[in-house]
Amino acid sequence: MASLSKQIRKSSKLRKTVLTSTLALSLLAPVMVPQANANGNEDLGYVDPTTTTNPGNSGANTVTYRVQADPTIGQPEIEAAKKGVLKVDGKQFRDLDGDRSLDTYEDWRTPVDQRVADLVSKMTLAEKAGLMLINTHTPIANPADGRYVKADDSMIVAKNMRYVIFRQTPTVDVIAKYTNQLQELGEASRLGIPVVVTSNPRNHASTDYTNIAASEGQHSFWPGPLGFAAAGDTEAVKEFSEIAAQEWRAAGIRKVYGYTADIATDPLWARIEDTFGEDPKVASDMIYNVIKGFQGDKLGKDGVAITVKHFPGGGARDNGLDPHFVEGKFNPYPTEGSLLKYHIPPFEAAIAADVSSIMPYYAYPSNDSADQGLPWYSEDQQFEEVGFALNKSILTDFLRGQLGFKGYVNSDTGAVGNNAWGAENLTAVQKMAKAINAGTDIISGSSDPTLITKAVEQGFLTEDEINKSVTLLLTEMMNLGLFEDPYVDPQNALDVVANPEAQQLADEAHRKSIVLLRNDKNLLPLKDAKLKNVKLYVEMFPAGADEASTKGLIETIKKHDPSITITNNLEEATHAYIYVKPVQSNWDNNPRITVGPETGITNVDRIIDIQKTVPTITAVNMTNPWVLDEIEPNAAALIGTFGTKAEAIIDVIRGEFNPIGKLPFALPASMTAVDNEVGDVPSFAPEEDPAYAYVNKSGNAYKYGFGLSYNQGKALGKPDHAGETGKPAHAGNN
Repeated sequence: MASLSKQIRKSSKLRKTVLTSTLALSLLAPVMVPQANANGNEDLGYVDPTTTTNPGNSGANTVTYRVQADPTIGQPEIEAAKKGVLKVDGKQFRDLDGDRSLDTYEDWRTPVDQRVADLVSKMTLAEKAGLMLINTHTPIANPADGRYVKADDSMIVAKNMRYVIFRQTPTVDVIAKYTNQLQELGEASRLGIPVVVTSNPRNHASTDYTNIAASEGQHSFWPGPLGFAAAGDTEAVKEFSEIAAQEWRAAGIRKVYGYTADIATDPLWARIEDTFGEDPKVASDMIYNVIKGFQGDKLGKDGVAITVKHFPGGGARDNGLDPHFVEGKFNPYPTEGSLLKYHIPPFEAAIAADVSSIMPYYAYPSNDSADQGLPWYSEDQQFEEVGFALNKSILTDFLRGQLGFKGYVNSDTGAVGNNAWGAENLTAVQKMAKAINAGTDIISGSSDPTLITKAVEQGFLTEDEINKSVTLLLTEMMNLGLFEDPYVDPQNALDVVANPEAQQLADEAHRKSIVLLRNDKNLLPLKDAKLKNVKLYVEMFPAGADEASTKGLIETIKKHDPSITITNNLEEATHAYIYVKPVQSNWDNNPRITVGPETGITNVDRIIDIQKTVPTITAVNMTNPWVLDEIEPNAAALIGTFGTKAEAIIDVIRGEFNPIGKLPFALPASMTAVDNEVGDVPSFAPEEDPAYAYVNKSGNAYKYGFGLSYNQGKALGKPDHAGETGKPAHAGNN
């Protein structure tokens, strides 16, 4: 697969770069150049990008001046739209502070640590404070003049913020224009510090975050993290991440708020969809490869920085309650040693992969927990009961001291504000100071840098502590190459995401992610010889009465495989295919995993009626380990999906692909089993209830790692879908 990835990279249309003919570059490359002043150094040239035109368009509001990369002299590609470009000894540099002299931080030949130190020394406290904040930035929707960012944008211009979160899903050319306009504002500022645009994962379906589907002009569409875990293919994850990094880089998004290293130990938690399941080993391997794919072996100009979350693991919940809300504000660890044994390994893998940053969760560690094997906070308290983003024992002593993390810490949104659990009595200024002193380097959810400057002025925080955080943030920016070329080409962004070979790999990953759980009497696959006698009834749930959703599924099936005969009349059908998509949102603050009206499936009786009428292939999209005790018994075949394309499911049903997926978590037998489970350990842990997993009528337990293929699971005797008593109506059908 790696060779195919290389072909994709070679076949992707290269970013348009033009070298102005009058700017011939010298082959001489001195190692170090002292700062040069325009008035005192005849070798120093200057180009004003606002008066110099160049073929090509980066998508910036003004025509940009470009210098093509020249590896023979070490010249990187540089691009400027608002400030001048300096020519020194045959090489070119952006004049980011506009003083027509080459400062150390502007000199790409200088080691990054020296460049960063020089820039930190030039920054005001207000500029440093702005750099240490990140918040959602929303572009202007459908502007008539092509401006997606106001010229006087307050976050970038007045507040000196340089990290922003982008949450919308327009086509990638629009994203590229938007990110370019943000970079214009950064370049126009006093020191020309660029902007880092951040997003939640945007190559998958998502209930609560950035949700996409396969469509033109969007990123390639892959199964969700649970699907990768079900497939168990770490190489596919690396392949995905390398491809996604190209797409993100082309659109100007340079940082991922993800991926999620949490272990899914509490089945009720609504954020399990974002995880790689309940096995720490699998999650560790996946996280490592995601980081290496996005960032590269070493974070550089072609990479995308990763922020792994939510340290030290968000999966240890109390009845699924999430710390976005006060009811779930603590992490319980009822099992001795569970934190280090189950929740920390994926973060250790992230650190081994040189992850750029780590995000702690909102919660605080509860002192009602069993001993977790860490040094105690005090003589009578195992933990300081304060949110992880404000918890020095967790961030400085444990994360940095014991685990050896060298990157920066990014708080979760609002974790140092209204959700600063355990610190509610502190003022906003004191919360900022406590978080930064604890080891948090950038605060998410705030756009008020005066809280940081006041913390210094009032003596809660030293500027030396500020400088440590700013140094880490600027180091990431430098490594990403943003100080040389922050601009991107909108057309190139479209070309990159339009690569059919990338989507072919994604489609293969979709097929690999599918888990076959039931296949009574070898109903599947519906090969051609069997299919000629099949009339398939199709219905989508939720809203089975919603004709639009069902019609959409039918049209997808017809387009993908016209050989399938579909009937709208259940009475004349020989088989049925129903796709059940329960849903719970984290924002509901109401954990539930039964399949019914509470998860959007208002007509469970209709599902059961269909299953009892004809042999029914029942596919269930598993954002959570749903309790299937109502809709499982009468299914003739049962398929688990994880944000999967409908076409991939059809390929499995038709036998075009032999299913290989395995459950990334156990499916609970009932809500009683859920009530009895241990919330901080995986289902296969020795501490867990051995009767937790659902067992079907053939005696197969839907435990972690269970999954059938077409040479397995032949049913004997009475079919599972026959019901408790009596002969089913379709018992004589073929």
